[in-house]
Amino acid sequence: MKKKLLSLALASAMVLSLVACGGKDDEPTPSQNAAVSGTFTGTSAGMQGPVTVEMTVEEGKITAVTLTECHETAYLSDVAVERIPSQIVEHQTTKLDAVTGATLCSNAIMRAAAEAAKSAGLELTGEYHAQPGADESWETDVVVVGGGGAGLSAAISAAQEGAKVILIEKSSFLGGNTMMAGGAFNAVDPEAQADQILSNAQKNTLDGYLALTASDEALHLDQFPQWAPVLDELQSDIKAFYAANAGKTAGEDMPGFDSIALHMWHIYTGGLRQMADGRWICSDIDLARTLAENALDSYDWTGSLGVATSSHAGGKLSTVLGAMWPRTHSYTNGAPLINALKDAAEELDVKIYTETAGTELIVTDGKVTGLKAEKADGTKITISAANGVILASGGYCANPAMVKEYDEYWGDDLSDHTLSTNAGTDTGDGIVMAQAIGAATVDLGVAQMMPSSSPIKGTMTDGIWADASEQLWVDGNCKRFVNEYAERDVLAKASLALDDGLFYIIYAGSGLRGGDGVCKGADPTVPGMGGLTVQQMVDNGHVWYGSTLAELAEATKTSAGGSHVTFTEEQLRSAIELYNSYVENQNDPDFGKEVLNGYIDLEAIEADPNVGIVITPRKASLHHTMGGVKINTEAEVLNEDGQIIPGLWAAGEVAGGVHAGNRLGGNAIADIFTFGRIAGRNAGMAQ
Repeated sequence: MKKKLLSLALASAMVLSLVACGGKDDEPTPSQNAAVSGTFTGTSAGMQGPVTVEMTVEEGKITAVTLTECHETAYLSDVAVERIPSQIVEHQTTKLDAVTGATLCSNAIMRAAAEAAKSAGLELTGEYHAQPGADESWETDVVVVGGGGAGLSAAISAAQEGAKVILIEKSSFLGGNTMMAGGAFNAVDPEAQADQILSNAQKNTLDGYLALTASDEALHLDQFPQWAPVLDELQSDIKAFYAANAGKTAGEDMPGFDSIALHMWHIYTGGLRQMADGRWICSDIDLARTLAENALDSYDWTGSLGVATSSHAGGKLSTVLGAMWPRTHSYTNGAPLINALKDAAEELDVKIYTETAGTELIVTDGKVTGLKAEKADGTKITISAANGVILASGGYCANPAMVKEYDEYWGDDLSDHTLSTNAGTDTGDGIVMAQAIGAATVDLGVAQMMPSSSPIKGTMTDGIWADASEQLWVDGNCKRFVNEYAERDVLAKASLALDDGLFYIIYAGSGLRGGDGVCKGADPTVPGMGGLTVQQMVDNGHVWYGSTLAELAEATKTSAGGSHVTFTEEQLRSAIELYNSYVENQNDPDFGKEVLNGYIDLEAIEADPNVGIVITPRKASLHHTMGGVKINTEAEVLNEDGQIIPGLWAAGEVAGGVHAGNRLGGNAIADIFTFGRIAGRNAGMAQ
């Protein structure tokens, strides 16, 4: 109860902060600034680099504010870039409300404008804050709370059933954490696997699964006997695969392998974790099977909506960090994905409202019949929903105080100031609203940390990413310290044990290969994750780059990503050559890495001045809420007695039970579209 009350208090504080921003529109008297005319500039630090403003002043009045330099991420900052300069002109002040979801960009523009005004000698004493309008009432069949991948897929699915749908989003833009993700989507895809070659290391892993027994203590099947049949199913799948490919050799002509049971087994073992009090937790087997069995269909369903997909025969599979197996499909992440979903929703007449936050569920005679909401300006809205409400509002990793309060796993590795990869609006609102009407929760005691994040900002951008099988991680002494193919919490814990939690990814893998397909290193003109080129990352001080090992060693003498470590050429060569020997032998005697790719061809790199090697400093930050409200396989929310709460569904990170103590990399996007689609379909058909 203490934790629930704290969460409610946090949510109330957030709501009150929005309501309390009503203020004044005070302009200085004309005589104060009448003598000022001209064009003036000011600069401030933004999220991705300097933000520079050019301000035009005519006889003491600001007549134009133009951004002449802005590196902020397009789409995420669009509303702020458009609104803040125009409001400065309209209200003659640089003290305004920040745009929800783009606070850093908003504040950077206001600070830059304030610097420009200061250089002009303007005295801007006023401030402007939006005032709430009259209360509003809306009516619909289904209301969806949250405009990320889960919310948009739920809205589309409900509308496909003929329901009238309203979708509200707290932020100024759609996308939520789906916008921040890398577009990795795990799905068992037999056709695509048939075009792959099973490596020797993968074959060894499958042989290891055949040797497992239900009595193995490390598997904890005595505590979770419902999972034992999945091991039997997996072993049968492997034996059948070997029989069908008799006479073929791993690493040569044996095709790739995957199965529903293998994906489920990875969900189980990947999420099987011990809490601080000694309890073990694991994924709900029914939710795990629903995900594994429906992921590929969900992937193809998004393709039917206009999302660019590449599954089945000829599709390239990879292993995103923490995925445990090469079953990862790829989207073009970010704005293209969200815009395709937005277009599909609007074609079905889904009404979308941004900068509108859900605050309270409405319950009538035991059924959820609507929602109370609030616009960013404080305007209150009551939404009546004949069929009910779908919660798709995300988790709470952008609320580190809430993570710390619930934590039963990380201990002192967490604080209430730990950085996060998340959209700033993911603060647990949906979970709090559901708790308030008696919804049960599950696994709130553990949140996932992304091990390879920006040490300065917590974001997943500003660095080179790649297939986990191709990454080489080293510590400050240039020594490898972990199996880079392991689960994310294993990687995070290993990195947090290092000095300042900092480690370094040495990368010259297939994501940046030359046209001949040979792994030759990083091309500084090729964009990495987040759209920045290697050269831009170097210029911004995020990474080190060298076209030779000597250049790379020299580059490390400068600061990058908050790190001041220096590597010698000899250290780098030793680390790379040792890892290359493991790739060549397909055996990792140090950490047992299951899939070894990414041979770094030093000879080719040294010979070609146009390619080189990148080192990215990284650190763990909060990434994904493992737990949330309790749901069944129909995405219906359950109460503390295990009974369905009529009229309430949940999908995506707001819901728990799927991932237990650790989510596999690439399972989140599969989760949001699978359960978002299920929630939308059921809500759309509800009476």
